Amino acid sequence: MDPVRLSVLDRSRTREGHTHPEALRDTVRLARELERLGYHRIWVSEHHGVPGVAGSAPTVLAAAVAGATRTIRVGTGGVMLPNHRPLVVAEQFGVLESLFPGRIDMGLGRSVGFTDGVRRALGRDKGDAEDFETQLAELLGWFRGTSPTGVHARPAEGLTVPPFVLAMGEGTGIAARAGLPMVIGDLRNREKMRRGIDHYRDRFRPSVWAPEPYVVVSGTIAVAGTPEEARRLLIPEAWSMAHSRTHGTFPPLPPAERVEALTMTGKERDFYESGLTGHIAGTGEQVAHELETLLKETGAQELLVTTSTYDREALLDSYRRLAAVTSG
Repeated sequence: MDPVRLSVLDRSRTREGHTHPEALRDTVRLARELERLGYHRIWVSEHHGVPGVAGSAPTVLAAAVAGATRTIRVGTGGVMLPNHRPLVVAEQFGVLESLFPGRIDMGLGRSVGFTDGVRRALGRDKGDAEDFETQLAELLGWFRGTSPTGVHARPAEGLTVPPFVLAMGEGTGIAARAGLPMVIGDLRNREKMRRGIDHYRDRFRPSVWAPEPYVVVSGTIAVAGTPEEARRLLIPEAWSMAHSRTHGTFPPLPPAERVEALTMTGKERDFYESGLTGHIAGTGEQVAHELETLLKETGAQELLVTTSTYDREALLDSYRRLAAVTSG
């Protein structure tokens, strides 16, 4: 297949029998490997109060990742803007860009928490997501020095940190109106994803941040020596999602063999089987064919891989194989 920009979002997923600090160090180690393999970016995420995710402070983790690497772009996928004051976010990214010039990305989302308890702890509610577009404009204004407060964001003002909108639902329109690059998923609903991309391109307004639309398609991609091995990479995350849907908590990733030995309820089995479908998984040849189709259908300029699994060595092998099939 033709070469394509290839990037990774690593959520610092915790694993059964392993600690949260291990998960964070795994992310830093993965970044070094991805840099060696020629990946374009690595992004880290923001989740609060989730047993299965250690990544709760993305700008802090991004600093650690950038400090451990030299060339790969580093960013967030994303900072959940409704959880923070835009001035503080601008200051944080201004510091990152000052320390690691030309390598920092600012991926921004509009989620306000996984549960009611988390939202209360953050002092937020679901309605705060509706202010995302206003918060986004304020954040970008701090970099441009256009705040009506007369306050100046130091050291952010005058710096250029590429902003990206993580588009869920209304996010496509927000990204288009702001003239920003857009990240969109997921691969399990291709028709909805294509409609979102068309909506974004049709309504895009060029800006100082981006002269034309830029689409990043995100999703789970697993590559292995056989289709069966690739499918096994999907099992831990599929079960964690099924557990969260049936028990209300998102747990650490279990080993695939433990999941395969479980006796599931009918409801758990339905969610689990659903979690295994719709992704791109298979041998290098199979994945290359599916990606060619995906890129032709979407016209995306970049792929952001979001795969999580228990076996970190198998995950790294998948990233090696993926780099090989997308390098042309």
